[in-house]
Amino acid sequence: MGDSLERVRSFSKLVRQQVGYELESVQLGEEPSDWKPMPTVGPGVCEIRIHGDGEHRVLYVAKFRHAIYVLHAFRKKTAKTSKGDIAAAKVRFQTVLQIEVYKK
Repeated sequence: MGDSLERVRSFSKLVRQQVGYELESVQLGEEPSDWKPMPTVGPGVCEIRIHGDGEHRVLYVAKFRHAIYVLHAFRKKTAKTSKGDIAAAKVRFQTVLQIEVYKK
């Protein structure tokens, strides 16, 4: 969603590979190796944590039958996730809900 793909592409090769591996695990119905729920963004939203080459996060939702939506990806600079990153993910989550309702 949004600029998430471009953001992931801006990460180092090592981080991009880890993001790909973690998202593939989610596609296979498994949990990422390091993650936490992000209910502040929306129900079912999770955060993949990547610790290589700095701290990186990928927020996604996988509760829909045919899609995993990457809502936001960013490099973490502080211990707390910024309000801007949470707000961006919330807006994209609302868009996902509209897409899924339209599909039905």
